[in-house]
Amino acid sequence: MNKEHPNINILKRFNPASPNTLAEVLAEDFVWHYINPKLAELEGDYLGLSGLIDFFQKLADRTSGSFKVNPISIIPMGDELIITHVKDRMSLENKPMEIDAVVLWCIIDGKIKEAWDIPIVHTARMIKTVKEKP
Repeated sequence: MNKEHPNINILKRFNPASPNTLAEVLAEDFVWHYINPKLAELEGDYLGLSGLIDFFQKLADRTSGSFKVNPISIIPMGDELIITHVKDRMSLENKPMEIDAVVLWCIIDGKIKEAWDIPIVHTARMIKTVKEKP
């Protein structure tokens, strides 16, 4: 039986929707790097827990609260790095879409020290939404 990499357990506890739990997994000098020329107003580095909360609030504002992450795969690379592949769903300018993204995580001494969020914006797919019945 394969034992799960310890850094995957740390990453599974990362939940931006629950800021109170983030302090348990983020290093004090944590940095979130966001790379997306199609959303230049969000691109940049966000420092610490407050920076991460600020980033996700800006993203929620820009997407009218529609942003959702669907994890696809998670691959540990050595002792410090984890690569995740996710499909982000959101609506931008009233256009529902799905975008593949890669997030590279650096975990040191049991804390997430850095993350590089790289959406693959050139292959964004428009999606049809199904209206919910009242």
